[in-house]
Amino acid sequence: MSKKYVTFGEIMLRLRSQEHYRLFQTPELEATFGGGEANVAVSLSIFGEKAQFVTALPDNAVGEACQRELMKYGVDCSGINKVKGGRLGIYFLETGANQRPSLVVYDRANSAIAEAKPEDFDFDALLEGAQWFHTTGITPAVSQSAADCALAAMKAAKKAGATVSIDLNYRKKLWNYGKTAPEVMRELVKYTDVIIANEEDIQKCLGIEADSDVTSGKLDTDVYKDLCAKVKAEFPNVSVIAVTLRESKSADHNGWSAALSGKTGFYLSRHYEITDIIDRVGGGDSFAAGIIYALSHYEDENYCINFAVAASCLKHSISGDFNLSRLSEVEALAKGDGSGRVQR
Repeated sequence: MSKKYVTFGEIMLRLRSQEHYRLFQTPELEATFGGGEANVAVSLSIFGEKAQFVTALPDNAVGEACQRELMKYGVDCSGINKVKGGRLGIYFLETGANQRPSLVVYDRANSAIAEAKPEDFDFDALLEGAQWFHTTGITPAVSQSAADCALAAMKAAKKAGATVSIDLNYRKKLWNYGKTAPEVMRELVKYTDVIIANEEDIQKCLGIEADSDVTSGKLDTDVYKDLCAKVKAEFPNVSVIAVTLRESKSADHNGWSAALSGKTGFYLSRHYEITDIIDRVGGGDSFAAGIIYALSHYEDENYCINFAVAASCLKHSISGDFNLSRLSEVEALAKGDGSGRVQR
């Protein structure tokens, strides 16, 4: 029987400049949809799991198109709250090249999910029978009421006996409604079993410092054992911490690996040199989906972190927020087949 995975958060209209043009350098913008928790649900569904995405969408043609896109990939949308007069948040994406970084501009104030309240969702019913619940630090950064929704969902998930994960996902452009990230996120982490993050996320969201420079482009993996130990000491409910290690050499070239502080030990994944990046947006979400799937299906934590890194590595070759990689493709790369040869 397929396991039930539930994610909660915001999905947005994604407007991207074509190829490597700057925003509005040409009049065309590519319109798709994306958002952290939705991206995770799509990936898990493509892996063959029963994935449900819970959110609030405007009750109009744009909201309907967004829901159809999710349903195209098999995501259960029955828990979506339709809001009359609401709006869908938007983000504009300019794809970087060489030393020019990619740029994201948000237009998501007063979106349907930002206006949502906990009583708009029957989280107890939505989480009934769920094995796993996932959200991110993006949703509670949008508004106080969205943070209240995330907390209510996490409490319902714990009550239902589900494993709870959160991708800390610090977004400095969003925390502007009067509370700092640690004020909100430290409370959410009290109900969390699995943390997914990079080093900066941990420092900015939890106020737990590590001795390395996240902007230098070089990563000292020696600090991660200590950083994870500090988190687990402050939050003994957390059993697993998956930390992504991205070396940003340019907009087109990243080193990619991860570390896992698990129940059985500390593991470093295989390292990938990802050149000629097609689209790195959603890379962290594909990693999150990979670690959620792996921890649900495999006992070997070393393989789990390598599976998640492989899933995310493949996402960098796919345009759009969603990781459209199949389970067999991720497994093949995780086991060492990275030749890129044509499959016939």
